[in-house]
Amino acid sequence: MNLAAASRSGLSLRFEGAAKNYGDVAALKPTDLTVSASEFLTLLGPSGSGKTTLLNLAAGYLEPSAGRIFIGEREVTHVPARRRNIGMVFQNYALFPHMSVGENVAYGLKVRRVERAEVARRVEAALRLVQLDGFGHRAIQQLSGGQQQRVALARALVIEPDVLLMDEPLGALDKQLRRSVQLELRRLHEEHQRTTIYVTHDQEEALVLSDRIAVMRDGRIEQLGTASDLYDRPVNAFVAGFIGESNLLPARVTAIEGDRAQADVDALCHSVTAAAAPGLQAGKEAALLIRPEHVLLGAAPGIAAEIVELVYLGELTALNLRLPGGATLWARQITGHDLRRGTQVSIGWRHDNARIVPA
Repeated sequence: MNLAAASRSGLSLRFEGAAKNYGDVAALKPTDLTVSASEFLTLLGPSGSGKTTLLNLAAGYLEPSAGRIFIGEREVTHVPARRRNIGMVFQNYALFPHMSVGENVAYGLKVRRVERAEVARRVEAALRLVQLDGFGHRAIQQLSGGQQQRVALARALVIEPDVLLMDEPLGALDKQLRRSVQLELRRLHEEHQRTTIYVTHDQEEALVLSDRIAVMRDGRIEQLGTASDLYDRPVNAFVAGFIGESNLLPARVTAIEGDRAQADVDALCHSVTAAAAPGLQAGKEAALLIRPEHVLLGAAPGIAAEIVELVYLGELTALNLRLPGGATLWARQITGHDLRRGTQVSIGWRHDNARIVPA
């Protein structure tokens, strides 16, 4: 089978009530999740949220305490890792330093007893896929961090896996190289689609790479959706705070009418009406979400605020504004406006750019 052609196929991955317990500790609470064939899904969350546990259940490195796991229509719940046809890229790459680049890439094929001529053909194709043509005889120590990451990716792809799993594979790279490799990974996925689950705690990485993102906390998925779903319509304050930059002002819901809610916001010293996230209840604590780019300076009528800090960001300047109730929020303004610390300004926002979410 041709590597490029094979990498256009992929099988779905499905979890039905999958859970993992260590004694009384639930590392992963019962989880239902379907990753579509050829989809790039990112598991995003802080340390201890359950994302790596879910990945290891998919790989077969862990057995679930409950539930079932399917690759395509085949149940693999108790199938060992070596029989799942899974490609895995680790955070530390796990390359063999005593082997050449080509030998590292060929390792999985040799374990599978693929014929020598076929091994050579597929290794060459895999290295070409990750733009490392001619690197087969080089030593691992001669490569940069970005090149080593691509060798690890080639080794995972060369076996023509049904599902590709990546566990924070860019964590060891500096910021500039990391961004370059992110774009390279996205290009590879678009050109040679492979069902992929990617684990990270870096929200920018998730936004760049993913078809969908599952935001995780405390062993469960808080919200699953596209980047725009999570950014524009977060279901609660945790998701709102984890995706993008956020102003979250404590509030108390006073009324809910359809898809709108009214809440008292002490920081603003008055009530606000805005889009309502699911799960709000009158009388309960909530948060008013306003993204910094949605704060409007010079609004009339508006809310009085004082500039307490300015941070130069190049084309934009970030402003920290003290509100009437003493709390602060961040805004962004195009650099060049004559703004100084201590200046009094009037602020506002469009009603459809604010959202009230459960706290």
